[in-house]
Amino acid sequence: TLFPYTTLFRSAKSNTDEVLDVVIDGGKIKTIGKVEDDGSYEQVIDADGCVVAPGLIDVHVHFRDPGLEYKETIETGCLAAAHGGYTTVCPMPNTKPSTDCPEVVKEVLDKASAACGVHVLPVGAVTVGQKGEQPTDVAALKAAGIVAISEDGKSVMNSEVYREAMLQAAECDIPVFAHCEDINLVHGGCMNAGKRAKELGLPGISNAVEDIITARDILLANETGAQLHLCHCSTKESVNLVKWGKEMGVKLTAEVCPHHFALSDEDIPSAEDTNYKM
Repeated sequence: TLFPYTTLFRSAKSNTDEVLDVVIDGGKIKTIGKVEDDGSYEQVIDADGCVVAPGLIDVHVHFRDPGLEYKETIETGCLAAAHGGYTTVCPMPNTKPSTDCPEVVKEVLDKASAACGVHVLPVGAVTVGQKGEQPTDVAALKAAGIVAISEDGKSVMNSEVYREAMLQAAECDIPVFAHCEDINLVHGGCMNAGKRAKELGLPGISNAVEDIITARDILLANETGAQLHLCHCSTKESVNLVKWGKEMGVKLTAEVCPHHFALSDEDIPSAEDTNYKM
């Protein structure tokens, strides 16, 4: 199979950024370069205006299945992933029931196997029912097929419970995905605390809400040996804490979302415009 010259091929590793052809033979890439179509190819795909890339991986998706299928199902989520070029996805455990036991993991994987072929690697819950009170059996969850643990959109506020879960994760050699937020400091806030929040008359959320838990989680990961991944960091202090954690030798990664570096609270035009609420 030949993808003609209209394919833009980019590779940072090889410093390649140009329009090339991709020849596939037996399901494997045979050639990437300038290739003449001599009429011998079984199929020719015109990829004009497209980018040919390896299958993308999204480590943080929400399929809402089981229990919240009116929002998303594993089938519709997999179809959306495939449409966007994602061949592997990791659904979060905030389902009903939550992905906190092998039975729910099996249900997720069974539904995924009947979908469109996208690889589904579930993320298990840190605590039973995501209630923050009792760690899950991480070893059993891993045996069932999870690849990480997370409480998803909230933090485990009990540090001892979280520490026990991190110890299990370290023993099982799987990462912990952390949403860093001290729920006791939120106070109903809905945007960044600052001048703009006051102008709009909206309750703000201070940076300390994120930073305090970021520091705690890094310290716990340092003590337990867990591999920690910080989800959607949004403050300058979090960036400094990540640097500090790496200097300590913590197994630490972090991510930021597009709206965190493309927008600020100053971009919000009015209190009535909820398009900026994420």
